[in-house]
Amino acid sequence: MPFEILRNDITKMKVDAIVNTANPSPVIGAGTDTAVHAAAGPKLLAARQKIGAIAPGSSAATKAYDLPAKYVLHTVSPAWRDGAHGELALLRRAYDAALELAGKLKCRSVAFPLMAAGSYGFPKDQALSVAISAFTDYLLTHEMQIYLVIFNGEAFKLAGALFDDLKSYIDDSYEAAHTAAGTNSDSARRRRAFWMQNQTAPESFTYDVSAAPAAQSEAAASRPSYAAPDSLKDYLGQRESTFTEYLLDLLQEKGEKDATVYHRAQMSRQLFNKIINKRDYQPTKNTAIQLAIGLRLDLNQTQKLLGKAGFALTRSSKSDLVVQYFIQRGEYSIVTINTALYDCDLPLLTK
Repeated sequence: MPFEILRNDITKMKVDAIVNTANPSPVIGAGTDTAVHAAAGPKLLAARQKIGAIAPGSSAATKAYDLPAKYVLHTVSPAWRDGAHGELALLRRAYDAALELAGKLKCRSVAFPLMAAGSYGFPKDQALSVAISAFTDYLLTHEMQIYLVIFNGEAFKLAGALFDDLKSYIDDSYEAAHTAAGTNSDSARRRRAFWMQNQTAPESFTYDVSAAPAAQSEAAASRPSYAAPDSLKDYLGQRESTFTEYLLDLLQEKGEKDATVYHRAQMSRQLFNKIINKRDYQPTKNTAIQLAIGLRLDLNQTQKLLGKAGFALTRSSKSDLVVQYFIQRGEYSIVTINTALYDCDLPLLTK
C-alpha cells in the first residue's frame, strides 16, 4: 500500500519514525505532544530542549526512547486563523519538512497524526486534504510506507467518507449499467459487451457518466449511419492518428515536461521513451490510463486517448468507475487511485 489511514494511538505505532505535533518552544504542548512525551519518557523532553525553538513549517529529529519507533520528528504546524494568512501553505511545508527529514534518516516507514486539526484549530477536512496531497506528491518519487494515524473518531469518519462516497458512486453507476443490461436478451448483452471491448472512441466523443442508461441508448440510436466504402484501400486511407501520435500531440498541447508526466503516471522513463519513440506502440489499458492521469486529462480526453489504443472506460467495470470518479473530481494521483482500488478489493493500476 502506498499509504494507509488508520484509527490508532500513534504512540503505539511500530515504525521507523513518528511525527509529533510539537510546540514551537521546547516545552510539552497539548494533544499529541502530551501523549508522545508521556509514552517516550522524560529523556524525550531533555532531547527536545537541546534542539531549542522550531519554526512553524519545520521539523527536527530526536531518538524515540521508550516509544516502539526509532525517531520522533518534532514538527511545528501553524495555528488556524481564517485561512487567509497562508495557513494551508505553511501546513503543507510542515508535512514536506517531516517527510524530507524522514528520508534523510533513511526511514522506511513513518506515522503522522492529522497535524493542526486539534488544538491548533484547522478545519479537519482541509487538514486531511493537505495531508493526502503531501503524501501523494512525495510518493511519486520516493519509496516509503506512510501511515496517517487518526485518534479522533470524527476525523476518522471524515477520512472514511472519501471512500464511502466513492463506493456509493460505484454501486449506483454499476447497478444502473447492469440493470439496463438485464432488460436485453443474452445475445444483445453479448453484442453490447463485444462493442464496449472493441469500439474505438470517435474524435468528438462525449461521455457523461451521470446520464441515465435510457438516455445513452437514445443517443446511440441517433448516431448517423455511414455509407459503405468503395474499396479497402480507400478505407485504410482514412486511418486516424495512432496512440503514440495522439499522445505526442497532447504532450505538446499541455506543454508538460516528459519527466513530470511519467513521474505522475508512476511509469519508468524507459517505458515512457519506448512509447513515444514507437509510432505504432500498443499499450495495455492500464498504461493508457496512467498516461491520462500523468497528463491530467479530463474524461473526454481520457476516453479519446484510450480509444486510440482500442479501449474505453465503461460503467460496467468497477475498476473503470474508480478511475472515472477521480478524473471527474480532478484528482490526478495514481497513489490515491491505487489506494481506492485496494480499498474496494480491485486490481491496482500499478504494482
